[in-house]
Amino acid sequence: MLCVVQRVSSASVVVDGVCTGEVGRGLLVLVGVHQTDTDADAAWMIQRLVNLRIFADEAGKMNLSVQQIAPAAENGVLLVPNFTLCAQTGKGNRPSFTEAMEPARAEAMFRAVCGGIASAGVRVATGIFGADMKVSLVNDGPVTILLDSVPARRSA
Repeated sequence: MLCVVQRVSSASVVVDGVCTGEVGRGLLVLVGVHQTDTDADAAWMIQRLVNLRIFADEAGKMNLSVQQIAPAAENGVLLVPNFTLCAQTGKGNRPSFTEAMEPARAEAMFRAVCGGIASAGVRVATGIFGADMKVSLVNDGPVTILLDSVPARRSA
């Protein structure tokens, strides 16, 4: 599972002119589900997203997680499904998406991540799986981090 995590002051997603999800301070997470991902990958990603300390504490150091800043009503995590994160670009100029999980299974895995984050007490908003979405954000920092649930692809 691949996630692009952005610390945001605000973020929203619009489908067919209708806002389907928005957060104030928190995380915008683009979620790509790889065809070999398992429940263990989803569990790893949930824990990492909930506990990643990238918000400033009172001393200005990145020591707080989204779980710690999320009690404010508008704060939370906006999760946006994005199969293009699994693109293979090694050959030619047109990306291949054969490494992405098939849609029905990928949507179930995406929903599991949403549910796991919500179970941790963090407000979750989402885009719509398979829809053409317009995502807006104010990246705070900017802070953008790539998370990969596969140990061999992770940096130390």
